[in-house]
Amino acid sequence: MEREISALYEPKRNNEIRIFESSDEMSTDLAEYISQVSEISVKERGYFAIALSGGPLVSFLGKLCEAPYNKTLDWSKWYIFWSDERAVAKNHAESNYKLTKEGFLSKVPILNGHVYSINDNATVEDAATDYEFAIRQLVKLKDDWVTYITDSPQPPPERITFTLPVINSASNIAIVATGDNKSEAVRLAISDNADGPDNPSSLPARMVQPTDGKLVWFLDKAAASSLETENDDAFEQHHEY
Repeated sequence: MEREISALYEPKRNNEIRIFESSDEMSTDLAEYISQVSEISVKERGYFAIALSGGPLVSFLGKLCEAPYNKTLDWSKWYIFWSDERAVAKNHAESNYKLTKEGFLSKVPILNGHVYSINDNATVEDAATDYEFAIRQLVKLKDDWVTYITDSPQPPPERITFTLPVINSASNIAIVATGDNKSEAVRLAISDNADGPDNPSSLPARMVQPTDGKLVWFLDKAAASSLETENDDAFEQHHEY
């Protein structure tokens, strides 16, 4: 089934879909993927910059804190950013920084000066401006890097987020999705057949298309279940003709 899904849902350039039976398999493959990207980046640029989102992603980074990665990766060349962060204090329960600090950063020797968190003492608008300025010290782009929102559908309502131009300019993008509650969103984001009214063009994940880089989807079986259903329907329809 995985081969059939890949055949149906890999029409876009530089896109790859990986489906896993368990969270442990996903964590292992994600660690190897990040490790390889890190080594290539350090060799070619002298550093590795990674922007993390919140949610369950941090839990899948656990393998990087274990052998062999905790000893073989050049952690001194790592720079940590957040592509999406809630405008709350760093010690707030909803803070992605706090979640990442406790679950990942405290377990690997990344330099404190290489960890770029948002200014939690500023307004959300000023925090976005300050964060963009900090990032521009490493990489220069013409487009706006960071914007802010005040009406997030999930509380807390204020957060800062990377813009699509900067996300799509990344050399490598990994989207991790797990659970049945993500299956329909995954289908709408990936499927070329999902262009109807239920798939607004503004669906964020659907607009993630690297300009020159590569996008890899890391999905568990539950998150990929709608892809399997649509894939089965497509083959059944094919057999009817």
